[in-house]
Amino acid sequence: MLVGNTLRVKTDTAVRVNPHSGLETELEGLLRPVANRTLFKFPYRVWLYYLMGEPKKERGFRQWFRSKLGEPPVLMTARALELNKQALEGYLHNEGYFRSEASGEIVAVKERWVKGNYQAYVRPRYTIDSMNFRPTGVAEFDSAFLESAKASYLQPGLPYRLSVIESERLRIDQYLKTKGFYFFSPEHLIIKVDSALGAHQVAMSVELKPDVAQTALKTYYVASVKVFTDYQGASSDSLENFHRMKNGNLLYDPHRLFRPRVFEETIGFRPGSRYNSEIQNITLSRIVNLKNFKFVRNKFELVPRSDSAMLDVVYQLSPLKRKSMRGEFSGLTKSNNLGGIQGNVSWNHRNIFRGAEQLRISADAGLDWQLGGGKAVAGSNFFRYKFETELSFPRFIVPFWHHNPEIDQTLPRTSLLLSYENLVQAGLYTLNSIRGQWGYTWQLHRTTHSLSPFGVNVVRPRNISEAFTELIFDSPNEFDIDRYMRILENRLLLESSYSISYNPVQNPYSRHQMMLSGGLNLVGNLAGLLVKSKSEGGKQLFDIPFEQFTRVDAEAKHYYTITPNIKWANRFVAGVGIPYGNSRALPQFKQYFVGGSTGIRAFQARTIGPGAYYADSVTRAIFRNTQFGDIKLEFNTELRMKMTSLFHGAVFVDAGNVWNYRELAEYGKNSVFRKDFYKQLAIGGGVGLRLDFTYLVLRLDLATPFRKPWYKYEDEPRNPWVFKEIDFGSKSWRKENLVLNIAVAYPF
Repeated sequence: MLVGNTLRVKTDTAVRVNPHSGLETELEGLLRPVANRTLFKFPYRVWLYYLMGEPKKERGFRQWFRSKLGEPPVLMTARALELNKQALEGYLHNEGYFRSEASGEIVAVKERWVKGNYQAYVRPRYTIDSMNFRPTGVAEFDSAFLESAKASYLQPGLPYRLSVIESERLRIDQYLKTKGFYFFSPEHLIIKVDSALGAHQVAMSVELKPDVAQTALKTYYVASVKVFTDYQGASSDSLENFHRMKNGNLLYDPHRLFRPRVFEETIGFRPGSRYNSEIQNITLSRIVNLKNFKFVRNKFELVPRSDSAMLDVVYQLSPLKRKSMRGEFSGLTKSNNLGGIQGNVSWNHRNIFRGAEQLRISADAGLDWQLGGGKAVAGSNFFRYKFETELSFPRFIVPFWHHNPEIDQTLPRTSLLLSYENLVQAGLYTLNSIRGQWGYTWQLHRTTHSLSPFGVNVVRPRNISEAFTELIFDSPNEFDIDRYMRILENRLLLESSYSISYNPVQNPYSRHQMMLSGGLNLVGNLAGLLVKSKSEGGKQLFDIPFEQFTRVDAEAKHYYTITPNIKWANRFVAGVGIPYGNSRALPQFKQYFVGGSTGIRAFQARTIGPGAYYADSVTRAIFRNTQFGDIKLEFNTELRMKMTSLFHGAVFVDAGNVWNYRELAEYGKNSVFRKDFYKQLAIGGGVGLRLDFTYLVLRLDLATPFRKPWYKYEDEPRNPWVFKEIDFGSKSWRKENLVLNIAVAYPF
């Protein structure tokens, strides 16, 4: 029985050899069979396999126990040893370590237990000296073929890798298909390698195989485009059954389900167009994103003529039901000792005006209450409900603009949103919100844009309880009255916003991955220019002072693959809100906060800042965790380790805080962002366990604070670094400082 495999990598001592990072791990992953798992050198899962005896039923408990908890003994043979040797040598050769060798032996551990010991002798890795594309003599083909060399993966100085050579053939094929070479295939290419140059270098050349058919070297054009909107099988191709659209394409829509404009804007091909695989992929993506079809079939048919270079394009679409209803019900827990339930019901119409417009009407409600944490205090239970209507159009609703399906990559979308929401903090007060928004979303190359030129949001407090008022005026903290008065204010937001996210095309063999996003939110700017200020109350609309501020956000994420099983993930978040005019600070629902399962995980959400401010126990009991700010900085770094296909581990550190833009009496002068902001950073870290079920990731992160910025500003200052306070044996310390975050998906 095989209880383990070991591998040792040795390098050539005659010349300098620098094996790439992770080579040993990659080689170990090739060894077969995989040894039985052991615990303290004991194959416990084999023991569990035999513990219950032989199953008598295929679906009985014994069978379940054996298949889920146990594993059969893995046997080792001399044949497996030889196959592993060949696999190791083949992999090293494919990675450019030519003439490397491998050996192995079976070693007895105890009676009937063996281990496989392997050794890989690695020679210097070969790199690319030069790369040439050899023309074929067919002028039209050669023009595109030689042009494709500019983006080659095989650049001088890079190591020889067979997998990159295979990807290069696919890349060239994809490029040529964007130039009309419909029948070209990667199998038509051969990449020759000359390793006789010396100095551990190779010369490469890309050529066509000698037996390539002329059809592969010919540019193809579109003869006709036919669209079936209700495809049920074989259909008549008689022209009298089709409607000819403005772009010359033919539409078969006997039930008049859609306006022709939908497919004029969606289909990128038209008669006379040169075949282009990018236009084809984008067209299919547009049709799918219309969300009106359950099946989308597409085929290209060669026009039956001996010298034909023309294709008939056919789209066969099977529609979904126009109307649908969906309901959801779920439970949740939060890191601030709140748990709850929520439910949602939505009704959808997928094609309300025959233009693939989507109408969604939804209602949802939720209830949160305190779980543990001692006796429940007033205001610890929340009830919320919301009604929302959204109408979206698969196009820009803009005067004097026309969508060009051959140039624009994806269909833009215009959305109109209306919502009404109530948040009831039991025993204290109710917040009522009415919101409307008109916006656009679109994609261009690798960027996603969202623009909302107009939005309005009215927030009104209602049902302020006497108990809440008494809590405020009985509080020993004089500034709680200021917070109370802020809750009583009606708020009107007249806003415009824009956001962009950039996800660049990643080289499949690069270890780096980067994502960027940002946004701009302008509130009350135009209204501030048009409305005159009143003697009292500032500038108002409908007798409500409207908010005035500008908010800018930015986020950068970077991922670096150290080895196939280890990745280093980093995120930087920055946000600045500048209040002016009517506003001394941003409204709370537009402010920033830190902490929680996707932020600084060593602190509960909304319990840090602004700056060095720290809420006392009375204020926290009344207002709960409500520490927000106008400015935010946050940095997260995480080392992710794949232990098994199911279990992944992580070690992480988070840092950041929020600050006020200007000094507010209730938070003090140390809450304002200044040049020594770095002295007020909160820092925490911990370890994580992630269960990757492929379709979802369940995450458990255990964290503790490393630095508490408010310590330095107390009446009796303390060292903000709290490493000396760590005491895992103390129950009170664990309760105050250990934060378990349970969440779905990675934090970033």
